Amino acid sequence: MLFPASSTWPAVSAARCLSGLSLSPVLCFCRAIETFGGVSFEHGGGTDCGGDRIIQRPSLAVLAPTIITHLQRTLFEGQPRQQFGHLLSVFALFLEPAELPKAVKMSSDYSYDEQGQFFPFFILTVTGLVTFPLTYSLFRKSTDNDALAPRIKSDFTTKHGDVVASLRAAQKRKQRKIKRAIFVVLGWALMAGMVYLIIVTQTIVPKIWNPYDILGISESFTEKQIKSHYKRLSVKFHPDKVRPDPSKNETLEMLNDRYVELTKAYQALTDEDVRNNYIQYGHPDGKQSFSIGIALPQFIIAEGNGKYLILLYTGLMGILLPYMVGSWWYGTKRMSKEGVLMESANRLFRHYNEEIDEGGIITALSTGKEFEAVLKGDQAESGLSKVESRISAEGESAPFACGFSVKDKEKLEDLDSGVRRKVLALLWAYLGRVELDDPALTKAKFEVGAIARTLNQSFAAIAMAFGSIGPIAGSFKANQHLIQALSPKSSPLLQLPHINDKVAAAIEGDSKSHLTVQQFMDLPDAERRRLAIGKDLLSDDQYKEAISVGKQLPYFRVAKAFFKVTGEKVIIPSSLVTLVIKGRFIPPGTESVPAIDDLSLEDIDPAEDDLDALMGRKKKTIKGPDGKPITVEDSSVLPPLTFAPHYARDHSPKWYAFLSDSKQDKMAVPPFTFDKFDQPLFDEEGKPTFNMQTLKAQFAAPPQPGHYTFCMHVVCDSYVGFDTKMEVTLVVEDASKAAQMEAEDDISEPEEDSIAGQMRALKTGQPAGGAPKPRRNKDSSDEESGTDEEEDDTSDTNTDTEDES
Repeated sequence: MLFPASSTWPAVSAARCLSGLSLSPVLCFCRAIETFGGVSFEHGGGTDCGGDRIIQRPSLAVLAPTIITHLQRTLFEGQPRQQFGHLLSVFALFLEPAELPKAVKMSSDYSYDEQGQFFPFFILTVTGLVTFPLTYSLFRKSTDNDALAPRIKSDFTTKHGDVVASLRAAQKRKQRKIKRAIFVVLGWALMAGMVYLIIVTQTIVPKIWNPYDILGISESFTEKQIKSHYKRLSVKFHPDKVRPDPSKNETLEMLNDRYVELTKAYQALTDEDVRNNYIQYGHPDGKQSFSIGIALPQFIIAEGNGKYLILLYTGLMGILLPYMVGSWWYGTKRMSKEGVLMESANRLFRHYNEEIDEGGIITALSTGKEFEAVLKGDQAESGLSKVESRISAEGESAPFACGFSVKDKEKLEDLDSGVRRKVLALLWAYLGRVELDDPALTKAKFEVGAIARTLNQSFAAIAMAFGSIGPIAGSFKANQHLIQALSPKSSPLLQLPHINDKVAAAIEGDSKSHLTVQQFMDLPDAERRRLAIGKDLLSDDQYKEAISVGKQLPYFRVAKAFFKVTGEKVIIPSSLVTLVIKGRFIPPGTESVPAIDDLSLEDIDPAEDDLDALMGRKKKTIKGPDGKPITVEDSSVLPPLTFAPHYARDHSPKWYAFLSDSKQDKMAVPPFTFDKFDQPLFDEEGKPTFNMQTLKAQFAAPPQPGHYTFCMHVVCDSYVGFDTKMEVTLVVEDASKAAQMEAEDDISEPEEDSIAGQMRALKTGQPAGGAPKPRRNKDSSDEESGTDEEEDDTSDTNTDTEDES
């Protein structure tokens, strides 16, 4: 050290350094050194800093950081920065040259987690913020209808059922979120490692500074007892009185620190200023400094690891993050909302025209770019001639085996050899259920059928944008045929198991049109057996399985359709109209169908004070057996999964309801989708429940009053021949009539004992208020505009899939 404990320091040096300082900071400075280091100042002159002084001090280098912080934060708060700079210069004279930078530098260093006490908590928290949501999304109950829908009870499989099953399994594997599962496993592993570190790492708990514990006295000691006890301790532990004990590994710094703590504790209990600091801040030195560190391990900034840290930051921020953002951005631009490539959607748009039929739609679907992933390299043309020869062969009930027309055959032959020509040939082979006798071609046939249906969703969106009914109806029919693997002109009976073209031709006989599944199932059982069972036809077991499946198909039969405005008696221009469709699921061939309850055909508005209805909760209002409105829970029930043994995907059927203008052959109201229903379709034994289902679609009423006649379409996207088409009338009244009816409702009935009541009794022969008018039924008929008939509409409805003309 520069100055040993017995050395002297000329006063002139201090006087020069302290020039310009007031008395208070100087005394505070001297007192701080005395307090922290046990240094005594003896003034020899009458001036503030005059005369020589004897400095007896311990190692101030050890105490330097604490004194600097103390002076800067407490003693010189509000003082000019110049005064603090002068005092810092004086204090520097007490330090070795090599110790000063270390003391002043400490406040600017970054603090890392050297003991590994905090960074596991940081890593655990950040990892948990990502892992917990991913885990929930991975294990939460599936919302996919295809996974939750019940199955039609049947063990029937096609000749290539194993190929279809393998393609369905491959599709499910793609939807299992394997990448997400890997991230979840890694996240939980990292979190487990951090928890282990937290458990095994010794936690450093800061000790609360307590002067009573330091002095070793009770809190009941008086100030006199404290002073007496401190005098004994100061004599015993003064640095000049004790020497380090090597056996206890004591050092001079340890002895100085112990004496300083005793002094602080004594002053905290006796000195008024110090005691106030202790009461207010919990420490005799006043407000203590705190450090904000970085919860990362120390080895990250260790010498030699900086390059690895830079590589990590570069990989995360410069490569991974831009890649993820770019993949998301270009993925959204690359795919349409229907899930097809934008390039494929553009090709379909170019092939759209107002006169396109179902065969033309099949040809347009072959332009999809998605097929290139199925037919790679040599697969684009290998086996093409074989496929074309098989589909162009003579069929049993059609000119060609695949069922396409001469026009469709010419379109195929006009294409150049390549991916598109082979795709179109495979599509017709799939729709015609043509045997190719080649495993690779057979697998590709089923794959292109599933891809074509996805592309058809995009074509349907394009057709709806144009609004012509022809292409829209053609896209719905194409969807049905792609799911059931039926050519456009084939018999709907092929949807039943074991029935092929030969059996269907035998059942239909000399009929000029195809029988629908409903028409065949409505025949007496003896008649069905006579037509379907025989040599080269169905066996008895095959017939029973076909009938069993037919009686499980969800055929929605419309009972009533009408328009209404919730809470109003009439429909005025531009109001929000609700199209209400009432119907039951009655499978083909069902016997003993119960009659329709008139109460189930009504749509009751919720009460004005029904908070559940206002908040959109799943409750509905129906009429009970006594005719009074009751509120019941509104559940969501899925229909059975589509029976489509040739389709390489699991598919839950959907129903679409839309309105068209038959005069202009244009769509008036776009389709509304229904894939869940409010009541069960079948019971636990698989028998139909005949519950009345309610479908609702809201749209804006026309802007002018009048009678508007629409053609209502209810289309099933999964089964051929299960569609309904009927006329409905929307009556829009003038707004003045609605106001007049509301004013009439506000006029109360005359009292029986009033003059108006007596006059009314004389005219009608009934006492006033005696017999209420049956206004409800009349009002109901006035409020709702729609079909003229209810139950009879179903029998007269054209349920075939023929064009409106």
